[in-house]
Amino acid sequence: MDLPLKGIIPPMITPLTEKGDLDVAGLEKLIEHLLAGGVHGIFLLGTNGEGPSLTYALRKELISKACKIIDKRVPILVGITDTSFEGSIDIANYSKEAGADVVVVAPPYYFPISQEEMIEYLEKLIPALPLPVMMYNMPSCTKMHLSVETVKKAKELGAIGIKDSSGDVFYLYSLIDEFKNSPEFSIIAGTELYLPETIIYGGHGAVAGGANFFPKLFVDLYNASLTNDKTAIFELRDQVLKLYSTIYNIGNHVSRFTKGTKSALFAMGICNDYMAQPLRNFNEEGRNKIKKYVEEFNAVNA
Repeated sequence: MDLPLKGIIPPMITPLTEKGDLDVAGLEKLIEHLLAGGVHGIFLLGTNGEGPSLTYALRKELISKACKIIDKRVPILVGITDTSFEGSIDIANYSKEAGADVVVVAPPYYFPISQEEMIEYLEKLIPALPLPVMMYNMPSCTKMHLSVETVKKAKELGAIGIKDSSGDVFYLYSLIDEFKNSPEFSIIAGTELYLPETIIYGGHGAVAGGANFFPKLFVDLYNASLTNDKTAIFELRDQVLKLYSTIYNIGNHVSRFTKGTKSALFAMGICNDYMAQPLRNFNEEGRNKIKKYVEEFNAVNA
């Protein structure tokens, strides 16, 4: 695997059946859809993948089947964040055996901890991991906003990059500046709207949720950002902005991003839109709105 990791790495949703089992046929169609769109990697068991809501058995089934389908065509990242230290190690070891390339670690998400405690945690965790590790800053879900100093320590321990989903553009720029002399250390935006700035100012890519259903849109925006093609960036980002007022705007809860993503894939005939408890998929009214938005987008980009 080449470093730094870069490009568009979708946080792949986990296709489920109505009973909560893995939708294996949908998983294969989804992976082929992502690869056909030109993505540069695939991230399993992140927030959009509903990782913490899945049983360990289902997580392992997803990892093994996804690795087999992807078959080394792009790097595979696996989220191993857990409230249990041993749980993280177990999933990391399984990911290695299945053929994954990188594990992704956010702070354990139940007890509030300090930056010092997080560093101590990483000092024990990272040396025990069988794969390279990428940090994941997701304060809305973990009660912790990783400080730049903590990320520096993670890098010293062997981390190969960070995905920042804080939504704090000043923090994102601070990371890019801090690691500008470490070109092998990836700075990946989790807020997909920040993709152009991330690339233009020296970052490496985005873990873009919308790339689940419109991967080519985000790959095109990434490529335009690489060449600083301002006309293309303006046109493509305008399309991304529309996702926020359409597909991402059904309902009043933050879960509407993941639910909208699954619903869009359902409307496209790629996989089911069933959610892991406690989340629930949209009703028919919501599904019909999403279907209309997908059709409108496809009509414009035909």
